[in-house]
Amino acid sequence: MNIFITGGTGLIGQALIPVLLNQQHQLSLLTRSEKKARRLFPQKNLRFFTSLTALKNLDEFDVVINLAGEPIFAKAWSEAQKATLFNSRVKLTEQIALLINAGLNPPRLISASATGIYGDGGDQLMNDENSTAFNTFSARLCQAWESAALQAKTTVCLLRTGIVLSPKGGALAKMLPLYRLNLAGRLGSGKQYWAWIALEDAVNAVLFLISNLDCKGIYNLTAPHPVTNSEFNQELAAALHRCAPFPVPAFALKLALGERADMLLESQNVFPKRLLEAGFKFQYVNLKQYFTSLFPKK
Repeated sequence: MNIFITGGTGLIGQALIPVLLNQQHQLSLLTRSEKKARRLFPQKNLRFFTSLTALKNLDEFDVVINLAGEPIFAKAWSEAQKATLFNSRVKLTEQIALLINAGLNPPRLISASATGIYGDGGDQLMNDENSTAFNTFSARLCQAWESAALQAKTTVCLLRTGIVLSPKGGALAKMLPLYRLNLAGRLGSGKQYWAWIALEDAVNAVLFLISNLDCKGIYNLTAPHPVTNSEFNQELAAALHRCAPFPVPAFALKLALGERADMLLESQNVFPKRLLEAGFKFQYVNLKQYFTSLFPKK
């Protein structure tokens, strides 16, 4: 297939692109830094775009995989940073939808979103991808992001992705040093559910949706067994043979992180109902299995 990708230098993109190249797909990448992208992907058979203005439509492509977005947790959510987060997701997706609609042979669109759209659901099992979204910043951002993708007059798959776990980057890579120094602990009450997915399964889910042409609509990219933060804390500490005795109260997280603390404290008991119904098989179905694969006993 001829595939156009945005956000290729992110955590999922960096893992996805080598697999697609090995499968002999033709890839074109939209990137803000061609220098960085070429360093990450030195393969000769890649095309790079630094702007969408070079394209009149996207008819030459079979699939567009839209993963772009400013890292959401990296900086405090000032009004300026919120605008950056919005523009990097929503405005870019709107531009992609316009290009798709400008052609006569539109590609399928696989576009990122996040489980943040569900807000704080407590213990409620969120197995209905059409559940009502909540009125937090991250929920509003995801709603606008998905609405922009749905403007495309083509088959659209929306990826409501949970916490992507990998020791190579993202949240887990930032946690590991604290756990290895016995300085970690549960966050807030620890009762909030974390919807997670192994990086390998996130990549395989995208590949699955690419190859299954009947797939469309909203998909929760989360493992079948979400865990509470306390369970996550215990499982990771046990896998590393460490202690995690230092809980962080919710008020301390809010003082330190402001609105960003919501991403750690909101409870999202999310289940990948439609992905499983479509026939996708997870490599890592529960957290203990995943951590055991990462940190085998010596």
